[in-house]
Order: sequence, then structure tokens, then C-alpha cells
Amino acid sequence: MAIPVGEDNWQSYLEEAARTATDLEHSVNLVELYKTSLIEEPGSLKLWLAFCQYFSSLRATSAGAESGWSEEEQAIGQEVFSLEAELELWQKGYTQVKFRIGDSHLFWDKWIAIEKDQLATSKQPETVERITNEYKSRLTTPHLTWDETSQAFSSFLSEHDQSAWESSMKEVTSSAQKTKAIITARDPFETRINQATRQGDLDSQQKIMLEYLEWETAQSWKDQEDPQLAAEICSGLYDRALAGIFAFDEAVWYGYISFLSARPQLHAPEKLFDAARRAVQHCPSSGRLWARYIICAECAEFSFEEVEAIKNSAIEKDQLCNNGMDNLIDLYQSWCGYVKRTAMSATDGDEVAEMADAAIKSCIDDVKARGKALHGKDFQGDPKLRLERIYMQFLAEVKDAIPQARSLWKKLAGIKMYADTYEFWTRYYTWEMSIFWSELQQNQGPSSIASDRIPSLATEVLQKASLRRTIDWPEKVLELYTQHCNDYESPEALRKCLDSVYRSEKGVKKRREREEQEQAAAYAAYYSTIAPEVQVAAVDDGQNGNKRKHDSGAYEEEPAEVSAKRQKNKQDDTDAQSTTSLPGKRDRENSTTIVSNLPGDTTQSKVRQYFKDYGHVKNFTAFVKEEDGNSITALIEFTSSSEAESALLRDQKYFREHQIRVGSGHDLTVYVANYPPAADEKYIRELFQDCGEILSIRWPSLKVNAHRRFCYVSFRDQEAAAKATQKDGKLLDGKYNLLSKFSDPGQKKDREGAVAEGREVHVANLDSAVVESDVRDIFSKYGKVTRVNIPRGFSGKSRGFCFLDFETKEQAEKAVAELNNTKFRHQILQVSLSKVSKVKTTAKTVASQAVDADGDSSMETGKKNGAEDISARTIALLGLPDTVNDARVQKLVEPFGAVVRLVMQPAHGGAVIEFADAASAGKAALQLNSVKYEGYTLRTGSPEELRHAKAERGDGQSAAKPNDRQATQGGGANRKPATTSGFMPAPSGLRRPAASRPGPKRGLGFAPRKAVASAADSAPKEAANAGPKKSNADFKAMFLASGAVSEEKKKES
Repeated sequence: MAIPVGEDNWQSYLEEAARTATDLEHSVNLVELYKTSLIEEPGSLKLWLAFCQYFSSLRATSAGAESGWSEEEQAIGQEVFSLEAELELWQKGYTQVKFRIGDSHLFWDKWIAIEKDQLATSKQPETVERITNEYKSRLTTPHLTWDETSQAFSSFLSEHDQSAWESSMKEVTSSAQKTKAIITARDPFETRINQATRQGDLDSQQKIMLEYLEWETAQSWKDQEDPQLAAEICSGLYDRALAGIFAFDEAVWYGYISFLSARPQLHAPEKLFDAARRAVQHCPSSGRLWARYIICAECAEFSFEEVEAIKNSAIEKDQLCNNGMDNLIDLYQSWCGYVKRTAMSATDGDEVAEMADAAIKSCIDDVKARGKALHGKDFQGDPKLRLERIYMQFLAEVKDAIPQARSLWKKLAGIKMYADTYEFWTRYYTWEMSIFWSELQQNQGPSSIASDRIPSLATEVLQKASLRRTIDWPEKVLELYTQHCNDYESPEALRKCLDSVYRSEKGVKKRREREEQEQAAAYAAYYSTIAPEVQVAAVDDGQNGNKRKHDSGAYEEEPAEVSAKRQKNKQDDTDAQSTTSLPGKRDRENSTTIVSNLPGDTTQSKVRQYFKDYGHVKNFTAFVKEEDGNSITALIEFTSSSEAESALLRDQKYFREHQIRVGSGHDLTVYVANYPPAADEKYIRELFQDCGEILSIRWPSLKVNAHRRFCYVSFRDQEAAAKATQKDGKLLDGKYNLLSKFSDPGQKKDREGAVAEGREVHVANLDSAVVESDVRDIFSKYGKVTRVNIPRGFSGKSRGFCFLDFETKEQAEKAVAELNNTKFRHQILQVSLSKVSKVKTTAKTVASQAVDADGDSSMETGKKNGAEDISARTIALLGLPDTVNDARVQKLVEPFGAVVRLVMQPAHGGAVIEFADAASAGKAALQLNSVKYEGYTLRTGSPEELRHAKAERGDGQSAAKPNDRQATQGGGANRKPATTSGFMPAPSGLRRPAASRPGPKRGLGFAPRKAVASAADSAPKEAANAGPKKSNADFKAMFLASGAVSEEKKKES
């Protein structure tokens, strides 16, 4: 049987088992299951309460005449499920949960009610005394319902022991001051958690609980008057969090283990080990939790075989490599450290040493093998050398094999990944110095000579490091080299060191200047590229303070002369806007009506005319012909909410021969966000197909911000929209928490968040092997880090930068001031506050570097073959609407071949796509040209052609004047939107330049023509190129021939 993990999973499992527990045998088995569940979840109030209540039901069943049990079973049941056993179980459960301040009363109230029921039956003085003592103990234990418990105790004494009422209540009152102070201090946290729970806001619950845990942990250290009680209260809060919303949160589990480990004298000896055991069951992919488990087993003096079994269990679960190699290395680091310590303390040294040697080397080999399997040949080993350093210490300290350890250091120094880091050389140097001091201490005596006191091997290490031109932090290496020679070396060696350092410093200075120039050039190139697009987008977005027309899906037309005048007087319009009041914010949801049963052959112009006396129709959000073809349903947006209300007067009136229905469009539209990036209309419709009929889906324009990911889904009725909002928080594809709420402009908040509040920090020049825990470790010294985001490429590697949020602006500013231009691993960090930017005109997707047959990466190949090779592999896809994002385009083009780079340019209505080879680019250019994609005709061309193109309007209209829109057929759930599959090439031929026309060839992966110096130089080339025009058959043969040559080259390589 697979043991469930987590409170909720156990509860479901036990409920299912209870359905078949109809006789004594099955009931006893279920009781054993409950006991097992409470070994695994000892702090779970839900499981304790369910167990005690089930036990009570078995006692009642044993005594009942209609229980369905045989007389023999009832007799055994009465013996096993006795009242004494039941009360003992309630007592045990209360002991486990009593320090859960916020909810222990749920258990206590049930227990004390059973005690009172027993008193009502027996009327025995010892029962009164027992209940009195239980009340007194309860009132000295902090819990939220203390006042209610005190009142219940007073009533109990008044009824059953009036003579003891005054003395008992005085005793309770005198001891209540400290208890109530504890409750008062925690009441704000409990109130906020209860409020978030009632609202169903899981994110707020987690945030508040994390604050509560941090505060409670700090209080447990501050309380010197009664540290035992403070520790119990903190432990109770951890039990509550880990049994509930943080059952599978690795960070909270690690915090709990650290809390128990910090002061073991305040906790039962077995509690820490049990917590570590349960932690790895809940989070089996966490290497550091397994490492703590091994340490706890070692401290508990487990045998070598038992500790090894823990290590093997972690490996067998095969989850340590789910998020890279760090978790596996963390486990092996703990295991190898244990093996080394075991070998050092062993009495039969040689045999144990050989065993330890083999164990450590097997771990190093396993890391290499798994790394190669996970990351391919990109994996070169652990940048931190965690296992290798343990092995070298083992060789030097246990086996006394210093030459072997030194040989391993030299081998590692020949690997570029290590040799280019300051951190590696300092570790190498520190190891040599430790060996030097150890040998010097052993060899001290009258025979020692001056040369023996010079650490020449350590000097040699620093000399080699100083000569490397590609090391990440040469300044620190040169500083350490100079200081070492000044402290230990002879004057002659010091002189040579200073001369070498002087030459190296000049080279480093030139290197830094060159890097600054390259960075400045890169920034200049970037901003010069996006500046024109930003300017155009800003003007488009600023008209009348409203949203862009293409985003609203409006169909109104503007005369050409008016448009030209507006372009000519753009600056005048801008100045006028600054001196006049802007119209009110657009309120689409309150100014929309739903009109049904319109004639099936009507048009939008006729509907506008019909409603013109009631208001101006601004936009048709939906205009859908019903399946029978006889009627149309429309969502009509008016200029204001008052006009929409006036339009309601046309309800039940006639439009030609049709009696139409006009209703409010309020609460028909749902704002949907945080779905998978590649989601299209088909995906959204399938996501909400069980809610009701969808009339329309509106996508935002991406011209100004290419990273926007939301849409508006309009339903036929409010019930369907309400069902859609119930999907809010649903997990999609295992990592996207869907946002699905009623669209309400009134709830739109001003810009907020970490960036706007100055709490987000941007870290550049980050090591590619860095994981979230590394970033948290270094930045948490300056404040509470609430979020870390490390963007990664398709290979899983970091892209060299990250973003992290602090709790306050001051913490972020302190981190920037302290960590900017400091060394982290082998990189110099560039740390700055993130700046608010609404303009993100392009979205770039870069795949992991393609590798050719010779082992060169695409970047290196690009350098060798130049711009022509890149151009031959690059095409531009034009004709896309400005609502399609890069992920959807990636999905569209990937079937044609591996994509190295994709740059989405919504403002120009297309994307630049670089394939891994020219054949793939040519195939994509041929097959995508004239393809119908979601109602748009795509075409292929060159990046230069895309630069001059303009985007299609997101409502499905091109830049040309649209015709009066007819209704689309079947706008409901049965509608079949266009998808990326099933391409339908149009019969038109492939566009290509005429042979006699000069200019670059577009598309098909052809390299552009080289620029000519003069007309005279170009004349012979034009003459040579002159000739009859090629036919389609000739052009196809030429393309197939180029593909065959490409394939032949691949085979030869």
C-alpha cells in the first residue's frame, strides 16, 4: 500500500476506507490506519478530531441493538472501545493540538462536551474534579476563545461545585494575565488569517502565515521568562501550517527543522528526527531536507547501514534531479561528510578508509553521469566542487595521500569552468596553505631550515592564477598574490611578484575599459532600435485618453482627410489635451447591452441606425448568428452607461418582423489572465466549455507591451460567467494559476507591486548555475525576500539575470548599495532597482544554442560564417494581427525545424525567426506563405520588409477600410475557431523578385546581396544576372537542390 502524504490525502483515504468498514474486523483495521495517519501527521487537528469521533461512533455501535454486528462482535467491541479508552484518546489528542492557539478550541469543545455528558449520566464527584482540573489547565493554555472557556467554567462550577466557585475563579483570574497577554499579541495575525480563509484567498493566507511564523520564531527566542511555553506555542503554529497550507512547502519544513535543532533542550529528543523524516516524505525532491535527515540520524547514533538506507531511499525516489543537480549534490555532500567522519573515527582504519574512498568516488561519478544525462555535454561538473573538496580533504586527512589530492587539484585547474573563477583559486590556495601549516607543525625542530618555512606550492598556485587572462575577478587574485608574497616569500620572489602584478594590472585595466565600451554600445544599439516604435505606440495609445481602437474591436471608420489632418496636427492635439479636461474612463462593462433575436440578415450598420435615438453605438463586442441562421445575438457597447440604460427601453420591441430582447451586459464578461502563453481562442473555449456558451473572446493589442497575457471572455448569460469565475485559481499545465474574475473597471487599481513601489531589484551578470536558494541566501541578509524570479532558456539554464522582491523599499535600496559590483561565485554582480516601464514593444525567445556536427555552438558558427549564414537561416513572418504573442508564433513555426531565435514585433504585425539551418528556413518560407491563420493571410519575407510593415488590426480587420460586418456563424460553444494546425495554402504562387530587378531576395533563407560601391561596379553583375525569368518549376528545383546540398553536407560532417 502506498502511504498517503499530507493531511488532506490521509483524510480522503480514511473516508474511503470507512465506507467498507461495516464489521468489527474492518473497523479495527481502520482504527490502525488512523493510528498510522497520526504517526505521519501528529499535529493534524483534522485527523485527531476524525479519529476520536470515529472511536466514539464505534463505542456507540458496540452498545447498540441495531448495529449490524453479531453478539460476539458487540461483546469484543464493548471491551475494546470502552469509555475509558475513548476518554484517554481524547486526552492524547488534546495534548498534541492544545498549543494551536487559533483552532485548538475546535477539538477542546468536542472533548469537554463528552466529559459533561458522562457527568450527566454518572453524577460522580471524581468526574467533577477531573473536569475542573481540565478547565483550569485549559485556562492556563493560550487559545483564542479564552473568554468563552472562562465563562463555561464559571457556569460549570455554579452548577456542580458552587462552594468552590469563588476560590477557583480567583485562581483563574490571578494566573490569566500572562496567558491573555500572549493571546492579545497574536490576535491580529489570527484575525487576518481567519478573514483570508473566509474569503477563500489562499495567497493571502500563505503570506500572513509566513509573517506569523517568522514573528513567532523570533518571540520564542525573546521569551526568557518561560522559554518552554514559547517553544511549544511556536511548534504548535508550525504543526498547524505544515498540516495545512504549507504541507508540501520545502522552505517551511526546513525552517521547522532549523527551529527544533536550534534549542534541542526544549523539545523531546525524538521530535527533531521525526520532523526530518516527515519532511522528506512531503518534499522528496529537496536535497537539503535529506541532508538534515542524515545529520539527525548521525546525531541519534544510527548504524552505518541505517544511515546508508536513508541515502538509498532518497536516490530510489528519483526526484532529486527534478530542478537541476543541486538537490542531488546536497544529499551527496551530507552523505560524503558522514562517510569521511566515520572513517576518521574508525578503529580498523585501512578497511573503513577504502570503503569510504569508494563511497565518495561513486557519488562524484554518479553526479557526473546524471548531469550528462540531464544537461548533455553542457554539464561539466559542480561549479562549487562540493564533493571534490570533501574527497581531497579525505585524501589528506584520512589516507595521508597528499600527492594524490594535489594531483586532483591540478587536474581541476586545467578545466576552464573552474580555472576562470577567483573562487576556485582561493580554495586551492587555502588548501595548500592548510597542508603547509600542518607539515610545518609536524616538522618543527632544530633541523628545520628557512626554506622549509616558505609555502612555495601556495605561491605557485597564486602565480598561475595571476597569469590567467580570462579569470572573472583578476583584481582580487592580484591583491591576494601580492599580500601572500609580502607575508611569506623572499625579497627576490616579492620583487618578481610586484613586476608581474604591475604588468597584469595594465592588462586588466584595458580589459575593463573594453568591457565598458561594449556594454555602452549594446545599450545604445538596443535603445536606438526601440525608440521609434515606442514613440509611435505612445501616440496611438494617447488618443482621447481611451484604449486603442484595435483593442476594442471597433468598426467605426474615419475619413482619409481627417486621418491625414490628425497626423499633421498631432502635436497641436497633444497640446490641446493638456489644457482641456479628458473624458471619463471607459466603462465597457456597464455600458454594454446584450441584444438577441435580431434578424439573421441584418448588418451592424442597420443595428447602429436602430439604436441611434438612444445613444451612440461605440463597438460590437459580439455579433453572432445563431445555429439556425434565423437570428443574431449581439453585445453592443454604447458610449456611456446612461445610453446603455436608455437602450433597454427597446426590450420586447420589434426590429422589422423580429421581437428583440435587450438586456444589461453587466456580469457577462470575465477577465481571464495567467493562462499558458501559447493559449489561443480554441484553448480558451475548451477551458470554459463546461460553463456555458461563449459569445466572444477579446484579446489585447501587444503593440506597446508585447508581454501582455490576458483576454476578455463574454458569455451569453450571467450564470455561465459566474461559473467561469469559479475557475479562478485553477492550476493549468502544472504551473499557471488561472485568474478568472468578473470584468469590473471600478476595481482596477493604480499601478502597484514591487516595481512601482521600488521593492524589486534587478541582478545582472549572474552565474548560469545559480538557483533560487542561492539568491535568497545572499540577499536575505539585507531584508525579507518575498519573491525570486530567475528567467531560464529552453535548456533550463539561467539567462544570466534575475529579479527579486523585498518586503520594503528601504531593504531593496540597502541591498543595491551593499551588493552592486560585488563578487558572487565567479561573477561581478550588477545590482540595481527595477524601473517601471509600460513599453515592451518586442518579445524575444532565444532557444538553447544549437550545436552543429563539429561541436560548435550556433553563436560560434555565426561568428565563423558571418552575417550571410544568419540571414540564410532567418525569415520574417508578416500579416499577423497585433494580438498574437511570441509563444503562439513559436508553436506555429516549430514543426518546420529547430528555432534558434524568435523576435516578435506586434507593432509591425510579424516576427523575425532564425532557424538552426537554411533548409528549415526555406521550408517554412514556402509553406507559410499565403497560409490562412486565425482569419488572417500570412506571408513570408525578409526582416527588412517586416521593418516597414504595419500590423493588422486585432479585430480581424486590415489597415484598409473594413466592410460592414456580417454576423459570424455559431458564436457559441460549438463554434470552431481557426487553429494553428491544418494549414490551407492559397493557390496564389510564391512571391519572389524578378531576375532582372536588383535588390535583396526575400524569405527562403537566402542571404542578402552585398552592397555595391558604385553603379559602374554593379553593371557587370546585373548583366550577368540578366536572362529569362525562371518559372515556378525552375524555382522549386533550385530550392530542392539547395536542400539536397545541405543534407549532403550534414552527412559528410
